[in-house]
Amino acid sequence: MKTEIVEITQRIIKRSKATRQAYLAKIAAAKSTTVHRASLSCGNLAHGVAACGQNDKNKLRGLNHTDIAIISSYNDMLSAHQPYQTYPEIIKAAVENAGGVAQFAGGVPAMCDGVTQGQPGMELSLMSRDVIAMATAVGLSHNMFDGAVMLGICDKIVPGLLIGSLTFGHLPTVFIPAGPMPSGIPNKEKARVRQQYAKGEVNEDALFEAESASYHSAGTCTFFGTANSNQLVVEVMGLHLPGASFVAPNTQLREALTKAAAKQVTRLTEQAGNYKPVGEMIDERSIVNAIVALLATGGSTNLTMHIIAFAKAAGIIVNFQDFNDLSDVVPLLTKIYPNGQADINHFQQAGGMALLFKELIKAGLVHQDVETICGSGLDAYTKQPVINEQGELVWVDSVDVSGDSDVITTAEKPFKADGGLKVLKGNLGVSVLKTSSLRPGSFTIKAPAVVFEDQHELQAAFDNGELEKDFVAVVRFQGPKARGMPELHKLTPVLGVLQDKGFKVALVTDGRMSGASGKVPAAIHLCPEALDGGLIAKVQNGDIINVDGETGELTLMVSEAELAARDLAQFNLNGHHQGMGRELFGFMRQNLSTAETGACSLFADFDSQGEG
Repeated sequence: MKTEIVEITQRIIKRSKATRQAYLAKIAAAKSTTVHRASLSCGNLAHGVAACGQNDKNKLRGLNHTDIAIISSYNDMLSAHQPYQTYPEIIKAAVENAGGVAQFAGGVPAMCDGVTQGQPGMELSLMSRDVIAMATAVGLSHNMFDGAVMLGICDKIVPGLLIGSLTFGHLPTVFIPAGPMPSGIPNKEKARVRQQYAKGEVNEDALFEAESASYHSAGTCTFFGTANSNQLVVEVMGLHLPGASFVAPNTQLREALTKAAAKQVTRLTEQAGNYKPVGEMIDERSIVNAIVALLATGGSTNLTMHIIAFAKAAGIIVNFQDFNDLSDVVPLLTKIYPNGQADINHFQQAGGMALLFKELIKAGLVHQDVETICGSGLDAYTKQPVINEQGELVWVDSVDVSGDSDVITTAEKPFKADGGLKVLKGNLGVSVLKTSSLRPGSFTIKAPAVVFEDQHELQAAFDNGELEKDFVAVVRFQGPKARGMPELHKLTPVLGVLQDKGFKVALVTDGRMSGASGKVPAAIHLCPEALDGGLIAKVQNGDIINVDGETGELTLMVSEAELAARDLAQFNLNGHHQGMGRELFGFMRQNLSTAETGACSLFADFDSQGEG
């Protein structure tokens, strides 16, 4: 392995020693040498099996058969989660064939950032991750279960399910994906129409037609945003069956993989004699592998926060600097929109996860001495699943050479020497900049600030022709405690239009950008946020800001004396904590940690007390 990656891993292990030990002790105490329901009273158990058929009641009354929990994010509004409608019955039948019982233990909410983008509901998005984690815990809290399967795909859903699963780390757990929708219009064409609309060159009918041609059927959106980044990360951590991430919904292979995943979790239980609890399986090496794969593919910046948060759930402390240092030594091996024109289906056709695993292993970029749901090591993940002539699911050797070198390349000839993620630091604080999608020459900008406290204010200024110049857009009071850190992807077309006109533009914000962050340099996830007294709250129009993706500098070029004389801007609620359910989340909003510590409300005592 690359020495630098080993050193960073050791740094994380050392930093996490106390919290990891406390976590492992916690899940060891929760372990049972028999089925967990054995601890229930007759009344408890009777409630737990009351709705079961007689055969399942007989099994669950005894102590020899496993009970598998199904936690699902199914709803039929979200295209990515709609295929999960049929999964519970498939899983129940597969587990029954393996001699056990599966029960639908609970549903978790699943909201779509695509639907809520630029809308008030987006201010619930990040907090929904913690709600999903808690809902997962509620589903598993009955102590009926010996293992679990998690059904989830998109932005906050998978990280929430991971936090919940790792909180119940004594249970073997398998994640089951649903796969991407077929490719629609090219992403480049979609982006072009969005910019045309931003410029007033096409109307809403044309824009809706383009959007509908892109998002058009059941399955995950096909660009490499947070949803598909989630799937890649989960597979690299060994929580999916090999090659399961990007198989299309409603296909024979997809159903076969779902059945196999359901059977696999039964093989990992105490009763099967191959006990593999998820909290022991996922360790510091697994987390580093996840970060490496994210960087090697130019994945979503949202995962910088999510990985930090779910690592904490396992007692592992990761920070932005770890991402930065890993990015320095991990080459960019894929080009998938927004850092290329291909989509996730093109990635799959070019060799997919099996080829990516081979390249990561060959280049010494991932730890191979890890545990997965398929056993020790990563060799199983270098193979791809197929249905053979007998109609059976088997794994076969995958290609050794990319089917499209414009989509997947080698470590010897990377698209970029680094992973395309830079941590920026300076008097404004610390932030993250995704460089993998930036045009050459756009990594740095030094320009006057134009300050906004709402993304819609920037849109209005653009519509009024006030932004025809070089500038750094400062969009503040978007952080976790102010507004729950909404995504600001609506700004991408506007800033992209100005960039295409030849202006040098950048964004600095304590909010988030989408996993589809593109060609405009954006210093995001800024800590401390404005509401916590961050210096961003003292920025004024015309102040010069230096955003440097080469050196990692983020500086407000105003003298200390001048800054000391300025008052912090005050947050104007303007109804942002009321309506669309936002009033219910006040307790959570005020307890969210910084973006660099996962923007999470669930681990308030973690850092101070060393407990996970």
